[in-house]
Amino acid sequence: MSTVLIVDGANVVGARPDGWWKDRAGAARRLHEQLLVADVPQDVVVLVLEGGAKAGVRPGRDAHVRTVHAPKDGDSTILAEARTAGERGDRVTVVTADRALDARLAGVGATTVGPTWLLDLL
Repeated sequence: MSTVLIVDGANVVGARPDGWWKDRAGAARRLHEQLLVADVPQDVVVLVLEGGAKAGVRPGRDAHVRTVHAPKDGDSTILAEARTAGERGDRVTVVTADRALDARLAGVGATTVGPTWLLDLL
């Protein structure tokens, strides 16, 4: 069993008013770079990107970070990733402040933490 951290990229980037909306791709790239060197307690990190942020990081695996491009909305992709990991028997934690998503994630056995938890580790 692994521990998996799924990161709602839009939610984490949007947690700090640092001008991210002017360069969504650049903000996603910076978050990805920080995740590559972050000391998180999970074995695997899944970064979910949507919209314009997808241009900042190619999909695929870099070390322990796997980037996923959401084909539509990020929430559905995050939920699918959490469900798949849970079905494998992994312990899943999702970083998001989205209350509606949080309620849906509880149904697949995932726990959630807010963006501040992750930002403090970065």
